Amino acid sequence: MAKADPNNHPPAGQTLVYGAEWRVFNAGTATLRLEQTTQAGDAPEGHVTAVADAAGAVALLYHVHDRYESFFNTSSFCSKGISKKIEEGSRRVNLDIKFDYSRHKAVLDQKNLKKGDIKHTEEDIPACVTDVLSAFYYVGSLPLQVGKTLSFPLNDGGKTVTVDVHAEAKEQIKTPAGTFSTIRIQPDIPSGVLKGKGKIWIWYAEDLRMPVRLKGHLFWGTVTFTLQRIEKK
Repeated sequence: MAKADPNNHPPAGQTLVYGAEWRVFNAGTATLRLEQTTQAGDAPEGHVTAVADAAGAVALLYHVHDRYESFFNTSSFCSKGISKKIEEGSRRVNLDIKFDYSRHKAVLDQKNLKKGDIKHTEEDIPACVTDVLSAFYYVGSLPLQVGKTLSFPLNDGGKTVTVDVHAEAKEQIKTPAGTFSTIRIQPDIPSGVLKGKGKIWIWYAEDLRMPVRLKGHLFWGTVTFTLQRIEKK
């Protein structure tokens, strides 16, 4: 697992608001917020919340209201677990993944609210894994250098996979939230929903250490998320 730069701390206490575009349509909004809590005797912990909502014509075609929550150690970036409440089209699923490092297991519990189906699985994990939400903060903490590739283990309830992060180029990116000096990365995910179906690129602001743009070329089209504003409260 690539080591985080100790000088690149996750930006706690702020909400990043993104606008989504699909083709020429406003596709909706997404928010990402990190709260950092530290209890006596415990390692520093980050609590990330992400919410995605479809809007406009896209919402008429396909309803989306997803809410993710993740807890992770902000020093090691080892994830403690992630929960998902998924509303996509007619699909309604609640899912919890806990990482039990004492047993080296990822424990998944999932319930399909429409069908009533319940799923429980356990998979082996290494000494430290990242989840799909806290990974945004972990990658931002890495010493990204153009031409270099860094790797880390990611688990989403199934088999743990190794994600290779390719730092491709530096670019100036203009957004409604401002103009940022960024480094563009392309994560290579060996399995899961993107395998063989497309690629994604993420532009990390060098001062913000968080994405200001994300673009996915997927089998059903291109979707782009662009930072609209930063709320501090």
